[in-house]
Amino acid sequence: MLKRYILCAILLVSGLVNAYAQKSYTLSGYIKDKESGEDLIGVSVVAEGTGNGTTANDYGFYSLTLPEGPYTIKISYLGYKAIEEKVNLKADTKINYKLESDAELKEVEVHGDAPRAQLDKTQMSKIDLNMDQVKKLPVLFGEVDVLKTLQLLPGVQSGSEGSTGFFVRGGAADQNLIILDEATVYNASHLFGFFSVFNSDAIKNVELFKGDFPAKFGGRLSSVVDITLKDGNKETFHGEGGIGLIASRFTLEGPLVKDKGSFIISARRTYVDVFTTLLNDREKNNPNWTIIPAYYFYDLNAKLNYDLGPKDRIFASGYFGRDVFNFNRGNFGFGFNWGNATATARWNHVYSPKLFQNTTATFTDYLYNISSTANQITFNLGSHIQDWTIKTDFDYVASSKHYIRFGASEVYHIFDISRFQLLTSDNTMSTTLGNSLYGHELGAYVSDDWEITDRLKLNYGLRWSGFIAPDAAYNGPEPRAAARYKLSDNVSLKASYTHMNQYVHLVSNSGSTLPTDVWYPSNANVAPMKCDQVAIGATALVLGDKFLITDEVYYKHYDNLVDYKNGAQLFLNKNLDTNFVFGQGWSYGNEIFIQKQVGKFTGWIAYTLAWSQVQFAGNTPATTINNGSVFYAKYDQRHNLSVVASYEITERLTVSATFVYTSGSLTSLPTSYALIQDVTGSNPYINTSEDVRNNVRIPDYNRLDLSLVWKFKTKKKWKSDLTLSIYNVYNRLNPYIVYINIPSNTSGGSSLNIPSGVTVQQISLFPIIPSLTYNFKF
Repeated sequence: MLKRYILCAILLVSGLVNAYAQKSYTLSGYIKDKESGEDLIGVSVVAEGTGNGTTANDYGFYSLTLPEGPYTIKISYLGYKAIEEKVNLKADTKINYKLESDAELKEVEVHGDAPRAQLDKTQMSKIDLNMDQVKKLPVLFGEVDVLKTLQLLPGVQSGSEGSTGFFVRGGAADQNLIILDEATVYNASHLFGFFSVFNSDAIKNVELFKGDFPAKFGGRLSSVVDITLKDGNKETFHGEGGIGLIASRFTLEGPLVKDKGSFIISARRTYVDVFTTLLNDREKNNPNWTIIPAYYFYDLNAKLNYDLGPKDRIFASGYFGRDVFNFNRGNFGFGFNWGNATATARWNHVYSPKLFQNTTATFTDYLYNISSTANQITFNLGSHIQDWTIKTDFDYVASSKHYIRFGASEVYHIFDISRFQLLTSDNTMSTTLGNSLYGHELGAYVSDDWEITDRLKLNYGLRWSGFIAPDAAYNGPEPRAAARYKLSDNVSLKASYTHMNQYVHLVSNSGSTLPTDVWYPSNANVAPMKCDQVAIGATALVLGDKFLITDEVYYKHYDNLVDYKNGAQLFLNKNLDTNFVFGQGWSYGNEIFIQKQVGKFTGWIAYTLAWSQVQFAGNTPATTINNGSVFYAKYDQRHNLSVVASYEITERLTVSATFVYTSGSLTSLPTSYALIQDVTGSNPYINTSEDVRNNVRIPDYNRLDLSLVWKFKTKKKWKSDLTLSIYNVYNRLNPYIVYINIPSNTSGGSSLNIPSGVTVQQISLFPIIPSLTYNFKF
């Protein structure tokens, strides 16, 4: 027996010696779209017959280390023709690949990770959105919206009817990190939440992480939405746009220097205000005319990139958007505007075939301002957030078995909160109130994707984050771990654990992120929020790789959750944190996701069974909610079902449909009343006896939407289509707001108003709404 052990040990050592003695070299380069020169993200690069492979990173860079020798390298990406090339690896070799789109597949297959690549990766709880698919789905008022498409995915609940607000795996709206070209977007909505700020024509890639967060991400507890803008066409000039029911958009892109640099600029604006202004002008002499307020929003995206050489590239991109609401009549005027601005500058450098670096500087600006003028007195109320960020990220491909990532970042936060100004036209009175807060958010991380065997793969890492405020400092570890075990070629089991810290807080009672919501940083009185999340799941390919099925179960625990206390004084409060209460929370559930990504018929079914609970049990009645008991969060929804389907009837005609069903969310309604009347018996006043949070569940929500896309015949280089969308096909009156109504009447000839009952009534927002959009490309 001892001889056998000795012999095995000798063979093992001999094998290791031979493995290290054998020379290895690295194949690396960039992978791009042949037609546009755009970098392709997540392309699969495999050495056939070896079990070794890799994927292109966020900038299209790939690196694969192999022993010396001849190989067949296969480059594959859904929607593109695969490339197989013979490579005799005798030294470090750089090869750039350009993939040609497959005309038959591009319009019907999902862009992003191939199903088998999703099966093989350790990464779980992540979904890529395909912009071609998104543009086919039925939409409200004809406006394509990536955030509303996210609401159709498992584990994602919508905020309210028609809004872009969303909650992920039981987390609040502020626990979602939304980034555009690596810059944070604090308020991602137009029109009070009904449209997102993202122009779909300018977007290249959208990734949603619901858990198993890569170590490079931090600062939020529940999700990361990573949106990448297009780089611009490096080969030829192109344009596209659309004319819709309430807005139009236009995009132009082309080369700065062919094959070396490009630009893209994309703009969008609503034009309802043009018509309302004309109506107001026409009726300006009519004393019975009610002036229609002017409202519009616009946004602008721009991006430049340039190859300095084979090892260096630079990028610059920006976003600017505003919502503007104005009402003027006589001596009275009211204005409300809000919006985001972001700027990103990046530098890519390749140190060696194994080491890639990206350094990024970003600027984020979000503000809102409310102004009013009456009788020569003007007041302004607003809030302002700015972030200045510097970060660097490295990809180091140590071998075909180890993919190491590491980096560091710093964010300088500036918060101007509840800034109030009152002044008169003659400057005889002027008052300014408000508060400015600051903080530095730091982070550093390292992670390794380690393929132990063909069946077992681990991803493990550590992020260390910290926050420095003028009166306090916090820091702590954020460990990350994930594992994948392949039961067979078509079935994988996955598990993950993440710990996250969040140092900025949005305290809101709304169902979505509103312009007037207040962001507040951690300080001596407000500790950072924390969350631990565990998830396990299975991924399977069935029916000849046509269907990808994912089933995941998750559990999350939160600490230091923040909410307003009962009777909070918010207006012009310099010390807003004195109105906060702190607690804990739990959310858990099961998500099932069935996707068909290949063929003329594509789509998915997403079902989520979930619970979300919170508890605010302070040391005094003023610091508790609901007497300190555990209660369901406002965004708790037990069942959530989405069915999405697209069918290409002919090359020119595609029909799509979405069906949504969700259990009702929660709201707060009074439980008892006191009736008070004046001496005349008129003007009754109703007072609630007690504040109870989330004590009523509103009715369930369901809706069916349809769309039809008709492509016109191509005329030279001009392509166009007409999209008909029907929102809420069967005209269901879903609840938007519910409230208590107490009708009253007089009795027996008395003038006293006597309540005749108590009813709960609802306000519904959107009936059936058809829309027509003309889209074009050239």
